[in-house]
Amino acid sequence: AKARHNLRDIARSAEHRGVPLVVPDAHPRRTVEAMRLITAAHGPARMALSHALFRAYWIEGRDVADPAVLDALAREHGIDPAARADAGVKSALFDATSEAASRGAFGVPALVVDEKHLFWGQDRLHFVEQALGGQPGPLWTPPAQVPPGPRPTLRLFHDFSSPFSYLGHSQASRLAHEFGATLELRPMLLGALFREVGTAGVPLFEMSPPKQKAVAADLGRWATWWGTPYRFPKVFPQRTVQALRVAIAAPGLTGALYRALWAEGHDLGDPADLRGVVDAAFQAGAPAPLEAGDDRTTWTDWTLARAEDADVKAALRANTEAARALGGFGAPTFEVVWPDGTSELFWGQDRLNHVAAALAR
Repeated sequence: AKARHNLRDIARSAEHRGVPLVVPDAHPRRTVEAMRLITAAHGPARMALSHALFRAYWIEGRDVADPAVLDALAREHGIDPAARADAGVKSALFDATSEAASRGAFGVPALVVDEKHLFWGQDRLHFVEQALGGQPGPLWTPPAQVPPGPRPTLRLFHDFSSPFSYLGHSQASRLAHEFGATLELRPMLLGALFREVGTAGVPLFEMSPPKQKAVAADLGRWATWWGTPYRFPKVFPQRTVQALRVAIAAPGLTGALYRALWAEGHDLGDPADLRGVVDAAFQAGAPAPLEAGDDRTTWTDWTLARAEDADVKAALRANTEAARALGGFGAPTFEVVWPDGTSELFWGQDRLNHVAAALAR
């Protein structure tokens, strides 16, 4: 499911940026000879040859592992095709790879600004622009007014245990409001979903140290970008089953529960801490849960008791199964559903621009 989604996501990114893209049937192709050829080029020729090789691979469908293709491209850019077999060129490519690793790179594209800021991914170019002193614009532009006619539903499958889910939830209401969508919150058991699809229980712990460091920096950048308070809790991972049931019993507490964990350092897996968070949220004006009555002093007791009911527990399991059946594999997962029954699935708080494009259909 993740592989299928990633291919669709790549296509969306290309469409969003207006970049032609054709994934070849033979992907992935061997590129070491192509990389040696680029290493042999210098100055403007290196940039031009890089563009030509990307175009050959991702637009024209040519095999960049074919010596004939490489020889032709080399000659077009004034480079001796035999240079890619030079021992010095091979060594230089190894050196460049070692330099990337020493700077903390763990994938491509990796961009370094001012010898200190590392960014990974084509979807982080707005952060690169900021580091270069620019002022990037918003990731999407809402309509001046919501178009008439039937509007979509925006479903958010989420779990408090994920910082990415926290950031995604922080923008979900705004996004739905801007495009006239109805927001549906669907708490789910992320750990159970991971087991179903064969993912490690805590993916962050499975990452290499350089990637963990980059992800930590990335979370901070995204929180600043969205204007959302954030600090990593001392207790991680946390058991969030009870908190998720509370969110089903009283959806109006969802934001307070997220802030408690990812901005205030509470442990939602601690029953006493959870009770305190719920009580403080109600006292601060969180909306009353359905059917709880008018006595604010009893709302906490009512909510915690309701969270133990069989139908609430069943709803949490049902949400988790629904996410899996849709092809979900992580949190946050967004589903845009139109009245005609068509829908699209999106994964990650860093894909809200794609969600916005779907809502603007």
